[in-house]
Amino acid sequence: MTQDALLAAVSGGVRLIELGQPFFTGMPTSPNHPGFRMTLIRRHGDMQRADGGSAANEIIVTGGHVGTHIDALSHVSHCGKLHGDVDAAEAQQGGVFKTHGAENLPGLLRRAVLLDVAAVHGVPVLEPGYGVTAEDLEAAAKLAGAEPGPGDVALIRTGWARNFSDPVAYMGKESGVPGADVSAASWLTARGIVATGADTTAYEQIPAGAGHAVLPVHRVLLVESGIFIMEHLNLEAIAESGVREFVFMLAPLRIVGGTGSPIRPLAAVAA
Repeated sequence: MTQDALLAAVSGGVRLIELGQPFFTGMPTSPNHPGFRMTLIRRHGDMQRADGGSAANEIIVTGGHVGTHIDALSHVSHCGKLHGDVDAAEAQQGGVFKTHGAENLPGLLRRAVLLDVAAVHGVPVLEPGYGVTAEDLEAAAKLAGAEPGPGDVALIRTGWARNFSDPVAYMGKESGVPGADVSAASWLTARGIVATGADTTAYEQIPAGAGHAVLPVHRVLLVESGIFIMEHLNLEAIAESGVREFVFMLAPLRIVGGTGSPIRPLAAVAA
């Protein structure tokens, strides 16, 4: 029998719930980023070893902000400055970031709270272009019976992940996409969270026809507050489970000098 409390908890039975989308060629991608592409470059039988063995492998091409991913603090600047008043132009000299690169993204094993704003409004999916406010997050926390606090992860569900199989609808170029507004970002920063995420491409509110012209919530979270942002989450399974407070697990890739990393986030809940 283990004497370690964490090992004891795991051996008692834990169920993992996926919080991300699968990666596949043709999945929805922001026009600001190169899309995901994967193909086999060697197939079984292309080369067979003397003992009958064969192997297949692939080539993957993707932007760092495609599919379910996390933003590093190098991703966004404001008036030429990254988080901590770091000069963005100087930090990126040489083609990689010397400061705030993706290799510094932390692994996370933290308490998380699901802020189900769609449930607050009694709908499966929020209206296109809807701005999630501080009042919405307050109501979602009350619905969850839990509020995010210092060092926690806050996940905002809009229900938009249900559109992921339809790239045009999901990207919402003409319709807009629901997401957090600046008041919601301020509500989160006041609680001292370490990271936040949502089930859309940009995390924040995208009005109809506006595209990604301005991203003020990224400024508040990444530049001003040093809070990491996760996008393209899929929060449908965790919402359907009824669990609103859980252990959040994440291990980003250590991409030296990068601005983000693909991720596979998981919720650990009692079996």
